[in-house]
Amino acid sequence: MSAARSCAWRFLALLETSGGASIVEFAVALPLLVVLVVGIFDFGAAFNLKQELNNAARQGARFGASQPTNDLCTGCAAPPSVSAIRYVVDSYLTNAKINDCGLKTAASSGAGSPWIYTAATGCGGTLTLTIVRDASAGVAAPTCQLTMTNYGGSTVLTPCTKITIQYPYQWRFNNVIQLVAPGSHFLLSTIPTDATVANQD
Repeated sequence: MSAARSCAWRFLALLETSGGASIVEFAVALPLLVVLVVGIFDFGAAFNLKQELNNAARQGARFGASQPTNDLCTGCAAPPSVSAIRYVVDSYLTNAKINDCGLKTAASSGAGSPWIYTAATGCGGTLTLTIVRDASAGVAAPTCQLTMTNYGGSTVLTPCTKITIQYPYQWRFNNVIQLVAPGSHFLLSTIPTDATVANQD
């Protein structure tokens, strides 16, 4: 009997034992186990990042709402109060050990509200920070107003500050899902969040 046949017979004999069956079961279950473990870690990391982004947006909106609006103008580059909001959001991300994608040095692409900052340095995508501030309810076509009901029951439109963040997220899950379902991938590539606070001046 040739060596190859002898080896094949020994392998088949091994499969008939309980140890051989365990090896086969493990080989079948291993891809599912890898997908499950990576999925838990990846979705946990995405959830944690979403919470940190929520906090950054809230911090920026609260800070912006407390700033004066006398430097806001229609059709102008980012005024000092808007640049300060960008620095607050960037500082929060940096202190939370989140890659700011170069937001600190990004230039505004908006001329008047909304001001949009895009940054892609060292990230797998583009971080977009949108800052909306309206000086008063009388601004032509205001872009940020909160509708509030006062004690008399009438509705009041209140100017506000709104911060929107779109953060790129690299899913490790896409690499391992191929083990179970070749050709599939998770479509969500950015994590969005926003916060709105009524202006205080």
